[in-house]
Amino acid sequence: MRIPVLLLALAVPVVAWLSQTGAFGPDQGTISDRYPTLLVAAGWAFSIWSPIFALDIVHGVLQATGRRRHDAVLGRIAPATAAGFFLTAIWMPLFSQELFWLCLVVIFGALACLAWSALVLSRSRGHRWSWLALSLHAGWLSLAAFLNLAQTIVAHELLPTDSMLGWSTVLFALAAALLLGLNHAMRGNLAFVAAALWGLVAVAVEQSGSALAGADAAAWIAAGIAVLLAAQTLWLRIRTP
Repeated sequence: MRIPVLLLALAVPVVAWLSQTGAFGPDQGTISDRYPTLLVAAGWAFSIWSPIFALDIVHGVLQATGRRRHDAVLGRIAPATAAGFFLTAIWMPLFSQELFWLCLVVIFGALACLAWSALVLSRSRGHRWSWLALSLHAGWLSLAAFLNLAQTIVAHELLPTDSMLGWSTVLFALAAALLLGLNHAMRGNLAFVAAALWGLVAVAVEQSGSALAGADAAAWIAAGIAVLLAAQTLWLRIRTP
């Protein structure tokens, strides 16, 4: 599975570029603007994909070359990592086609694969670049999956769209539980947390200037989760040898 991991790591930014050119339909920003929610992040937040793509490629090269080709830990996570990269890639054209239900299955599947890989690497030693790449990717997906869920709810009008604070608060709570749970399992994973904090701050900034009902409260909720996650990380880093 080492070569598929490398090829898929290379494929993801190519698919992202094609998506932004409109090859699959409207780009992610255009689709997102059609379905505003209280969980959406500021546009600049999505620039995090650039370091994620670059580091994923670094991981792909490292795990397929030199002595790391025979590393048991990297071999163990290779199938899940390949699946995570594949699902990340196909999510983009699916989102452009507004196939929201399928997007949810795909993004939560990608999150499960890459979060597990990051967890394994967090409990091993000697895989710094791979740990950094997959932890950053998983951290961003841990929040992005719930942004996707909120937009699915709005797109299909499953819950009130003129008063979104109630159900959005539930989604914030679920996202917080997932972030805190994974961070605890990974003993205060700094890369994972950095990606999550980046997204939470971007949500807080976006909602603080939004005209949607309940946006101010949503901004404070996102900021509160960010503070809680940072505090948990500090505590875990202090108590973990």
